Amino acid sequence: MLARPEWLRVKILSGENFVNLRNTLRDQNLKTVCEEASCPNKAECWSSGNATIMLMGEICTRGCKFCDVTTGRPSTLDHFEPLRVAQTLKKWNLKYVVITSVCRDDLDDGGAQHFAETIRLVKLYCPKTMVETLIPDFDGNKESIDKIVKEKPLVISHNIETVKRLTSEVRDFRANYHKSLSVLKTIKEQNPCIFTKSSLMLGLGETEDEVIETAKDLIKNNVDIITLGQYLQPSRRHLPVKEFISPEKFEFYKKMFQKMGFLYVVAGPLVRSSYKALDFVNTLQKIKSH
Repeated sequence: MLARPEWLRVKILSGENFVNLRNTLRDQNLKTVCEEASCPNKAECWSSGNATIMLMGEICTRGCKFCDVTTGRPSTLDHFEPLRVAQTLKKWNLKYVVITSVCRDDLDDGGAQHFAETIRLVKLYCPKTMVETLIPDFDGNKESIDKIVKEKPLVISHNIETVKRLTSEVRDFRANYHKSLSVLKTIKEQNPCIFTKSSLMLGLGETEDEVIETAKDLIKNNVDIITLGQYLQPSRRHLPVKEFISPEKFEFYKKMFQKMGFLYVVAGPLVRSSYKALDFVNTLQKIKSH
């Protein structure tokens, strides 16, 4: 196993916000991708009062080889979860929230209606909170995707995760590169006003040309925002890290992708798809003011 370089060391933070957020989540039996996917930024985000809510339980029907979320047979949907999420977020009074979910291939619509109901209630209970959704591929089903689009979140994100050549090695067999591009394209076709976003992990053996090719494919499908971060192996049963990408290389990609035409680019070793998501809104406001 490769030794982690200095730039990947994470500061341990706590504080009142961290404790309050953690306790509220546990009291309401709500899950976060921060915990379930072992995100390295959990302490920083929670200390600043930000979290990414994960719907439909903590068990995913898919088994991607990079992900620390448990794979198995999920429990029955909790139909009161959307309301609990909305009521909890109202207490937090956040400016911005990211809502995601496990994959639920066991459900006819992949859980899209449950997802959509959560967005609707969050917007009803928290009208000043901007909503970003990080969705699964719903097996490419346009009707399921449309259920999310109709609720008009500010941003809909779907992660392509890795380059085309490595997709079958890295992701579950039910996910694929072109299906992910199709999901992102469908969102824009159904509502061009919604911002779309996707994310790439680096350090899995991809080449520079492949990373650039993936970014070009995302641009062709009108993706507005791209994030790039370092893949970190959650455990010995997951894929090993092939390379640690330097901060300078991330900066190289950031500048290149900005020139390519992405509206917003976030790139760095510890970046994850939902990391500092509110910063996009601040950037958007600056663009509009000029």
